[in-house]
Amino acid sequence: MSDLYISRLAALAEKAAKANGTAFDQAAEKFADSLANGGLVHLYGSGHSVLPVQEIFPRYGSYVGFNPLTDPRVMWHNVLGAGGVRELLWLERTENYAEKFLDHQPLNPGDSIIIFGHSGRNASGIDTALYCKERGIFVVAITAKANLDKPATHSSGKRLADAADLVIDTGAPIEDAIVPVEGWSRPVSGSSTVLAMIMAHELVARTAQALSKRGVELPVFASPTIAGVTLHDTDIIYGVYRERMLEAQKKHLPAFQKRMQGK
Repeated sequence: MSDLYISRLAALAEKAAKANGTAFDQAAEKFADSLANGGLVHLYGSGHSVLPVQEIFPRYGSYVGFNPLTDPRVMWHNVLGAGGVRELLWLERTENYAEKFLDHQPLNPGDSIIIFGHSGRNASGIDTALYCKERGIFVVAITAKANLDKPATHSSGKRLADAADLVIDTGAPIEDAIVPVEGWSRPVSGSSTVLAMIMAHELVARTAQALSKRGVELPVFASPTIAGVTLHDTDIIYGVYRERMLEAQKKHLPAFQKRMQGK
């Protein structure tokens, strides 16, 4: 073996590609429905599962319609102390917190959402899935099915995979790390986040293909390093994104007002 990590990761990705073929197509068609009708495909994760959210949008090669739901309280900004890992690990396991964040997000019937979570047992992702399903949103979980052997810890008795409409399996092992080192008691080099990003980019590509077959093209971010592309082109796309978000917020306003009135 010429490398320790890359070949192992590539093998897992290839296996996941074959295992998720049908699920990819089903999710892409649902996402295309949401986007073609003026809705959004939301992205959510906590801890390291925020990284795939940030990777999908905004970034070069992605397009308007994806909406990252990034809560800074469940993202680590420090190792210890304020914004540290211990705090977010506690918060993402605390039930009924996520809804306080989600209440003011433009989540509307007909939208879709991708929820990332390796273990699929944290309250943050499960609460988000349940919250969205109650509101007519199509829920896709990108998680590791290997963790389904573990019992649920959420009061609903569900894991993320149980709460979703469709599951994409990253194929990551339970321990996440995939490289054994001689003389070390535990493997190194995590796989779940990278695999989640690969699965998500496959969905980005297939959704674009599904939209194209319907005659729909959405504005795509292109790098200003490409000849003929400028930073102004990027600003134009941000403007289109802003317009879509304002429409989503307008549509969401009555539901938000009822929620704030305790209804």
